[in-house]
Amino acid sequence: TTAVLATGFCAGLVPGMHPGDLVVAERTEDAAGSTSCSATAALAAALARAIPGRTVHTGVLAGSDHVVRGPERATLRGTGAVAVDMESAATLRTARAQSTTATRPVAAVRVVVDAPEHELVRIGTVSGGISAFRVLRAVLPAFSEWHRTFLLPRR
Repeated sequence: TTAVLATGFCAGLVPGMHPGDLVVAERTEDAAGSTSCSATAALAAALARAIPGRTVHTGVLAGSDHVVRGPERATLRGTGAVAVDMESAATLRTARAQSTTATRPVAAVRVVVDAPEHELVRIGTVSGGISAFRVLRAVLPAFSEWHRTFLLPRR
């Protein structure tokens, strides 16, 4: 069994979030259900060490089939979600479903591209996207550190 880590970008839902902040999902949720993530505290700590001073948020990562704007952000925040993306929930649910054991380690790390005060509709999102990409690239070593926390056979 291999570990699965869904990475990429997201929309932050919490006021005060900024482009470039990191989100570590404790679980993902969408219309098809919920998937608990593995070793999130260890992953968040590894990310904080990889980029000192960068804010790392933990919590529920909501799944959506479309870009979420305006009032819909507040609705998702009301469910307890800290961020939303369009891939993680389906990816982690599928990874668990296709595993030979129900204990396959899964996690999601997303970088905030837009947030309540920095929505996608602004031209500033381009620079936020570039910044988010740089953050994602910089935290790659933390992903390996998270993976090493599991006793998984080498392939």
